[in-house]
Amino acid sequence: MSPGEPAFGGLIGRTYRDSTPWWPEPARAPSGAPNVVFVVLDDVGFAQLGCYGSDIATPHMDRLAAGGLQYTGFHTTAMCSPTRAALLTGRNHHSVGMGIVAEFASGYPAYQGRLSKRAATLAEVLRGHGYNCLAVGKWHLMPLRDASPAGPFDWWPLQRGFERWYGFPAGFTDQFHPELYDGNQPVEVPTGPGYHLSEALVDRAIEYVRDQQSGTPEKPFFLYVAFGAAHWPHQVPLEYVEKYRGRYDRGWDAVRAEWLARQKQLGIVPPDTELAPRDPSVPAWDSLTPEEQRLFACHMEVYAGFLEHTDTQLGRLVDYLARVDQLDNTLIVLISDNGASDEGGRNGCVNVYKHYQNRITEPLEIGLAALERLGDETTSPHYPAGWAQAGNTPLKWYKKDTHGGGVRDPLIVHWPARIQDRGGLRTQYHHVVDIFPTVLEVLGIEGPTTYNGIPQLPIHGLSMAYTFDSADAPTRKQTQYYEILGDRAVWHRGWKAVARHEAGTDFDADRWELYYLDEDYAEARDLADQHPHKLRELIDRWWVEAGTYGVLPLDDRDGALLRAAGRPAGRNVFTFYPHSARVERVNAPNVTNRSYSITAEVEIPPQGAAGVILAAGGRFGGYVLFVKERRLVYEYNFGDIRYVIASHADLPTGSSTLRFEFAKSGQHRGNGSLLINGGRVGSGEVPQTWRAFGSTAGLHCGRDPGSPVSQAYEPPFPFSGKIHRVVVELADDQQRDPAATVPAALTED
Repeated sequence: MSPGEPAFGGLIGRTYRDSTPWWPEPARAPSGAPNVVFVVLDDVGFAQLGCYGSDIATPHMDRLAAGGLQYTGFHTTAMCSPTRAALLTGRNHHSVGMGIVAEFASGYPAYQGRLSKRAATLAEVLRGHGYNCLAVGKWHLMPLRDASPAGPFDWWPLQRGFERWYGFPAGFTDQFHPELYDGNQPVEVPTGPGYHLSEALVDRAIEYVRDQQSGTPEKPFFLYVAFGAAHWPHQVPLEYVEKYRGRYDRGWDAVRAEWLARQKQLGIVPPDTELAPRDPSVPAWDSLTPEEQRLFACHMEVYAGFLEHTDTQLGRLVDYLARVDQLDNTLIVLISDNGASDEGGRNGCVNVYKHYQNRITEPLEIGLAALERLGDETTSPHYPAGWAQAGNTPLKWYKKDTHGGGVRDPLIVHWPARIQDRGGLRTQYHHVVDIFPTVLEVLGIEGPTTYNGIPQLPIHGLSMAYTFDSADAPTRKQTQYYEILGDRAVWHRGWKAVARHEAGTDFDADRWELYYLDEDYAEARDLADQHPHKLRELIDRWWVEAGTYGVLPLDDRDGALLRAAGRPAGRNVFTFYPHSARVERVNAPNVTNRSYSITAEVEIPPQGAAGVILAAGGRFGGYVLFVKERRLVYEYNFGDIRYVIASHADLPTGSSTLRFEFAKSGQHRGNGSLLINGGRVGSGEVPQTWRAFGSTAGLHCGRDPGSPVSQAYEPPFPFSGKIHRVVVELADDQQRDPAATVPAALTED
């Protein structure tokens, strides 16, 4: 008998005639247990759903709110991985190793970049109580260095309670050319006209429910739907963008005021709510040039279309649940993981990878040239920060901030069989850790004290089920701390102390602000000077909470960690074979700011050959070595700038060694050479290279499917000769950004 298996309960005689068979009792859900569906939106601000005040069409989400409950005092962690960790475990994010997004793991207990096994996920708990557990979409709860066809798989969805998963492991992906997995296996999707990730995810969610209802209809299901929308890149079929043409020409200042007025009319905010002070880095709309206004309004049209398109897909799922008679007894919980994102900067951008990942300001002319196609597969846009400020109306600051704009988010709960106050508003103060215990309470399930032999952390959240029947019930929660990238806050019985930290500065020099949220919803009136003793009390309380939940050490190294996390250490030779599975970008050779070579052993047939030898990245950044018209070509894609080195000699037939050498000549620059069988056949300068990994799409050997690195060929452009192997060798001359100080274990050798 294997460990953990129940003892045989029958009788074994000499033959079956004098024996009694026995089967273990299967796990059964509580009688009448509802299905549970979690819907997680990404980077959607407090005001951006129609039912929360915007003029963006979200009729299906609005319908859920009208048929259920809408919360106005719900809070998250201000970033995606931490919020998802708290949602799925009911514990504070630092306590389960997800103090920051998975990519920024730094080796401390609170910053492991993976979910602690001391906190069983809701899928693990419900699966042990007779549920089928299904997931689609974004995971972002494991070290991305584990996103490999060879694993390890310990932290993947299928190893954390889900029986089926179709989605992507990282924080973002191209909506037209996503990096998807089916279970633990990377898959290439049939992208092309008519494809969009949000549609594909809902297609798969419907398929999962269909199969579950056909195979085990006696069991309830837990379905986790985590859209990539509306995280950057903002990509959507252009017919959705067309619906909003001209809608936002009035600008973000007018929109912010109008959305606040609508929020008051809907009862989302108190009638006396003021707008929080504007971000001083966001220019007044009337101060912009006509060209800026035209481009910036177009960016918002794209975002609005993106969100409406997401709503349409969610509507298809809800309609399917109704069609199979499962909607009434399904508990749907819809949240956004954090506030609206200001990561597009002042002007927004057409190529968010180049702008944000590498801190490069995009010239306005690039955006103006892309106006007619902004949002399609040839662009990877992000709107300007002014629209994020409007999206968080009436709150202060953004995603990654512990002020209201980062942590106060939409929450809709829909459960017709249980919730009678249809369309009710709930104002109680709650946090994302409270959803897990809410589900357990309504099911009558106790959280496990051990799981798979591992002692479990206590559940930190407090059930919200008391609000289902009472709009006026006083808030039961007493305290909630916040910390993200050095920003800190604590809420206690209506009071909130908060410090917005500037990366690289002394934490002790941060200025703490004080608000009484019961009378100041938007954090518009700082009371720190009027109530210094209350402020001191709350700061002291923050330190107690930080000690209790394992927050320390404080760490504000955003970009530095991004450039280091997930890279395999101590490896400088990589061998790839044709047709092997996609290698995710964090596991691909890190060629950033160093010399390297690519050597391919190939066979060229008598008629010649063409195709991709090795491609890393995609349309918005990367590099590729390929053969076209009998010439060997290396192309470095620096976003809107491409550096091409082509051989001046044809490739010979038969066995050949094809090689590209990059010799670093300075910071993020160098010279490239092409060699065929040891002879130099081409050279050129690459005067600027990416400061971090270039794009999504991963690395492929022998083809370039999906989003192509080069415009010189149509993907997947498979190599028509024979590739024996491709070897990438990295030199030891990499010089990291001096600001990127990270633990030795994370350095990129």
